[in-house]
Amino acid sequence: MSKLVTIYGGSGFVGRYIARRMAQAGWRVRVAVRRPNEALHVKPYGVVGQVEPVLCNVRNDASVRAAMAGADAVVNCVGTFDRGGKNNFSAVQAEAPGRIARLAAESGIQTLVHISAIGADENGGSLYSQSKGKGEAAVLAAFPGAMILRPSVIFGSEDGFFNRFATMSRMGPVLPIAGGHTLFQPVHVDDVAQAAVMGVLGKAHGVYELGGPDVASLRDLIGKMLGITRRRRLVLNMPFFAAKILATAIDFASAATLGLFPNKILTRDQVDSLKSDNVVSPGAKTFADLGIQPTDMDSVLPEYLWCYRPSGQYTAIKESAKNLRKA
Repeated sequence: MSKLVTIYGGSGFVGRYIARRMAQAGWRVRVAVRRPNEALHVKPYGVVGQVEPVLCNVRNDASVRAAMAGADAVVNCVGTFDRGGKNNFSAVQAEAPGRIARLAAESGIQTLVHISAIGADENGGSLYSQSKGKGEAAVLAAFPGAMILRPSVIFGSEDGFFNRFATMSRMGPVLPIAGGHTLFQPVHVDDVAQAAVMGVLGKAHGVYELGGPDVASLRDLIGKMLGITRRRRLVLNMPFFAAKILATAIDFASAATLGLFPNKILTRDQVDSLKSDNVVSPGAKTFADLGIQPTDMDSVLPEYLWCYRPSGQYTAIKESAKNLRKA
């Protein structure tokens, strides 16, 4: 019988790419999620019955243990950007990774891969980075041989980075941002998945920081996005104090409506995160140590950002027609 991997959060942005690659490698894949009925898109990644979503609450020992029963390897992709509610930073990114690692060790599972983030630090400047740091510490305490991956901001067709700013650019002539000079090293989602698979297969161990071939400021990345979407916008870089005031107001509005209108624009903790560069640290193990050549943004972004152009799929035709008139 083929081997089995349980992927916690396997229907999410990164998890689905790992699930697809593991299915292609011939493994059975168990996708552990809160709402299996919303994760049916993972089933076609393999043959009938090869990839199965199952119910799991990562805040509960019994639920986590049941999801990994009989597994040969475990991958944790669960993460959140919510600081409040039951599934907050502490519960999902600090406590849950330790729970998964502890139960995996108790179950005799030999391989564990944990997806963290660049900047993970128990003493970091944001609650997000602190929870990621605590999660890493809990994983290594329970499962010292775990592979930990720390990606920079991840891009891909379902990402919440370029898609978010491209959506915002449709709303008016001005695009306000915070941390315009903060550096990022965007990494393609499938490259992260490829690294995780190497960990599952036992080909790599330890902590790796994953960044793409390009380092750019947030302002430059927004400029690249605007060039692809053919939109001319004034990119307004707000001072951090102004961004914090705006984020506080939006957070308050979200809380006042009891989450009916969730803050998907800018949170106070995101402002704190933007004060630090999000790039690979000097001396860290990287894609080079895994033998992976990271994908550049220019070869991928146009494939999914075209839909934000004013004329959508007809943009290329209209631009070609303009060239004919000039000729």
